Amino acid sequence: MNIHLSKNAADLGEISGQKAAELVRNAIAAKGFANVILATGASQFGTLQALIADTAIDWSQVTMFHLDEYIGLPLSHPASFRKYLKERFLEQVPPLKASHLIDGEGDPEEECARLGALIAQFPIDVALVGIGENGHLAFNDPPADFDTENPYIVVNLDEPCRRQQMNEGWFPTLDDVPKQAISMSVKQIMKTAHLICSVPDLRKAQAVKDCLEHEVSNLYPASILQKHPNCSLYLDELSASLLSSKVSR
Repeated sequence: MNIHLSKNAADLGEISGQKAAELVRNAIAAKGFANVILATGASQFGTLQALIADTAIDWSQVTMFHLDEYIGLPLSHPASFRKYLKERFLEQVPPLKASHLIDGEGDPEEECARLGALIAQFPIDVALVGIGENGHLAFNDPPADFDTENPYIVVNLDEPCRRQQMNEGWFPTLDDVPKQAISMSVKQIMKTAHLICSVPDLRKAQAVKDCLEHEVSNLYPASILQKHPNCSLYLDELSASLLSSKVSR
């Protein structure tokens, strides 16, 4: 794992997004196309902005998947991750080769099977991910399933995860936050050639410490990133503030 320390969230987003753009361009140059996974949420704002600012990317050669979506949440809801990606990414770049968004409004098991069959055809070059306040990776809350081979799974969201979504302003009350979601599985995420993990903010500091300083455990789901051969972790001074050892820029 390569750890990069930025002074603040804005610098973190710029640097991580530029690295993601470089990896996408490199994949297209090497193969003629790139397959990517995009994350959503407040931690990804800056990274996505820097990625879409790179005008050298030929988006017509890019196929996109995304990490997770609430079950039963309509596209019109402010917290919809499909809405997030459409507004913050797909409408900001030229048309992609293909985009495969998660539909959480139909039968979730059928949607998992549909997406699983699709992603099996597209080895992923670059994935943008984050770490939740409870240490989750995508919506794989602790204790996360490290063993399933299914690319997408139905998950139950724990209260710390749901409370984070409420505190970030996506939902007015905890009761409004869905209790289930469709999530990309841990094993599927780990199949990605290059992972860009962006984690700004003081409220993520304990999760960062747990996931970096504990042994790999499904009680700290993002700790699995320690085992990825090409994971770049981007922290700011706040999210890195509880680490017992200094990290390099």
